[in-house]
Amino acid sequence: MKNIAVIFAGGAGQRMSAEVPKQFLKVQGKEIIVHTLELFEANENIDEIYVACIEEGVDHLKDLIKKHTISKVRRVFPGGTTGQDSIFIGLNEVKKDHDDAIVLIHDGVRPLVSDETITNCIEGVREYGSAITVTPCFETPIMSLDKMTVEEMPSRKLMYTAQAPQCFYLSDIYAMHLKERQSNPNYEGIVDSCGLMFKNGVKCHLVEGNRGNIKVTTPEDYCTILGNYAAIDYKQFIQLEENKKAKQKKKSMEDK
Repeated sequence: MKNIAVIFAGGAGQRMSAEVPKQFLKVQGKEIIVHTLELFEANENIDEIYVACIEEGVDHLKDLIKKHTISKVRRVFPGGTTGQDSIFIGLNEVKKDHDDAIVLIHDGVRPLVSDETITNCIEGVREYGSAITVTPCFETPIMSLDKMTVEEMPSRKLMYTAQAPQCFYLSDIYAMHLKERQSNPNYEGIVDSCGLMFKNGVKCHLVEGNRGNIKVTTPEDYCTILGNYAAIDYKQFIQLEENKKAKQKKKSMEDK
């Protein structure tokens, strides 16, 4: 059974207020969607990638995939009117080629998921039937019904933030979409695949992901991504300097 990444990048990014869709904004000279695709390209457990893209960006994305030699992408196709609709279209595309598979549903504008998280999600599906990437809640959660006063303060130890990828067997998540679309074709109240499964009584397994795996939605998120990549570069620079010093020290010892 193959492991397939289903990437949805069908949004126009209205909250970003950018001149181009947010998935085509650049970080270090490379589009965000390309950074995301390269993560799944590099993971040795991923067999294929399917991408739902905003319709007017399909040809541009195909050109980028060719330019950056992303070989695992099997299909690029127009997305739907909502995120969940784009996912359903993506699952349909996968079903054209596979009877079943492990599918990793991921945001095209979430370019910092770690290789370890991707692998752990695949293992989670194999063992538990599902895998929802989460991170522990580090802030104090507060519930307010009137949006003005504190109604409840759940224990932080019990709270997590759902991220992506969110992973399932193709047959399971596809069946749930078909069921939901019969009564709720616009997916009202459904914000992600975990929510869809939970609404229909499925208990999903949690996989703790990496900090920094944020979704780029607002200009502030974009600034955070730029900063995170700069930090990665700085960390790599420091490592190079340490390696250089270690080699010089070794050579000095050998010359004595």
